[in-house]
Amino acid sequence: MDFKRISWDDLRVFLEVGRNRTLSAAARQLGLDDSTVSRRIAQLEYRLGEALLERDHQGARPTARGVQLLEHVREMERGMLALAEDMEDPALPTGKVRLASMEGISTLYLSGQFTELRRRHPQLLIELVTSSNMVHVNRREADLLITFFPLEARGLEVMPVGEFRLHLYAAPAYLAQKGTPRSLEALSSHAFVSYIDDLVQLDTVRWLQETIAEPQVVFQSTSMLSQMFAAASGAGLVMLPEFARAEQLYGLVRVLEQEIQTKRTLWLSVHRDLQYMRRVKTVIGFLREIFNRDYPCPPGVLPMD
Repeated sequence: MDFKRISWDDLRVFLEVGRNRTLSAAARQLGLDDSTVSRRIAQLEYRLGEALLERDHQGARPTARGVQLLEHVREMERGMLALAEDMEDPALPTGKVRLASMEGISTLYLSGQFTELRRRHPQLLIELVTSSNMVHVNRREADLLITFFPLEARGLEVMPVGEFRLHLYAAPAYLAQKGTPRSLEALSSHAFVSYIDDLVQLDTVRWLQETIAEPQVVFQSTSMLSQMFAAASGAGLVMLPEFARAEQLYGLVRVLEQEIQTKRTLWLSVHRDLQYMRRVKTVIGFLREIFNRDYPCPPGVLPMD
């Protein structure tokens, strides 16, 4: 084994392959091409004299020796992160923090909040990832993830940070034409806008079906924004989170506000190796602040410390 010639760059590539389980996904994460990742893994295996990965049609899995090495490399990474943290100005959080969440809350709420964070901490760079697919914090695809359900994954700290209500909305023109429903039973004669059922990635957004029995859906979209625009044009009633600000932005009207009590908890996930880094802690603190102001956890539910 030629330990003296083992480089941190090769070990970092191996760590990303171990996290992502495919060479191509690791390459995307590192900003490298697939051939470079493959070459670095082969170089590392040659210098260690050990096979570290088993490759098949599903990707790349670490061998028994590879699993052992991954633990050591994770420890090395934690040390590198701690070193970087110690070298930072304690009064000035700096660097990039990547936050991921779903399209609706990212576009309609979160994106409008970070100007204030930037004013307080001009050395911070926020990357906001909006996706209908799950972003894997444990694979470091993001530093922080906000979801409407608690994640269950190794190495994560997952805590509730807020709660929001959902309301039924309609355009004034639609209500003028079809009438305003006065009871849940009256909804059977109304048209609805919703998600495309077989393309829903997360069951937690099936809030219309959870609330309304057999809604007559006339328009479907994978996008919350598209649903809101369709409802604003008079297509039908739509269930939207209160953070969408559908009244202020699009002139929609709440319907049966007292009868509909659907809620969702906001959950924040962070990798345990990152939660105490100054820049990550700063963003976590800011998120707690804005959610506590706008969509606080109910009594008895403790927000993240």
